[in-house]
Amino acid sequence: MPADRFSTATRLKALGEQAAARVYRARPPRRNRLTGRAALLALVMCSLVVALAYPMRQYVSQRSDIADQRHRAQQAGAALERLREQQARWQDPEYVRQQARRHLHYVMPGETGYLVQDGSGTGSAPKGPRAAQRPWYENLWDAVDSADKR
Repeated sequence: MPADRFSTATRLKALGEQAAARVYRARPPRRNRLTGRAALLALVMCSLVVALAYPMRQYVSQRSDIADQRHRAQQAGAALERLREQQARWQDPEYVRQQARRHLHYVMPGETGYLVQDGSGTGSAPKGPRAAQRPWYENLWDAVDSADKR
C-alpha cells in the first residue's frame, strides 16, 4: 500500500483546487469597477449639475418672461392702432355729428325728434304746467328718487 500515500479526501481536494485554478486562469482578473478616477469624474459631474441647475432654471424663466412681454407689446401696439383709427374718425365732422345724433339724441334744426319706448318702464312723467316750469335737473332727481323707492 505504499503507492497510495494520500487519502481519497486529499485527492479530491487537490483535484478541486486544480479545477478552480483552471477556471480562474480562464477568466480575466476581476477589477474593482469604482476606481479613483471614476469617483472623481462622478463627483465633478454631480457638482456641474448642481452648479448649473439654478442658472438654467433662471434662463428658462427669463425666456418665458420675454415671450410674455413681447405678447403684451403686440397687444399694446394693436390697441394703439385702434386708438389712432378712432382719433382719425373723430377728426371728421360728419362722424361727430353722427355720434351726437346716436348717443345724445341731438336733432338738426327743423327736424322732429322722437323717442320710442318699449313699454317696460312703469314710471310716469310729471304732468301739468308745473312739470314744464321745473328745471330738467329737478325732474331727473325726482326720477332717481322714485327709482330708489322701488
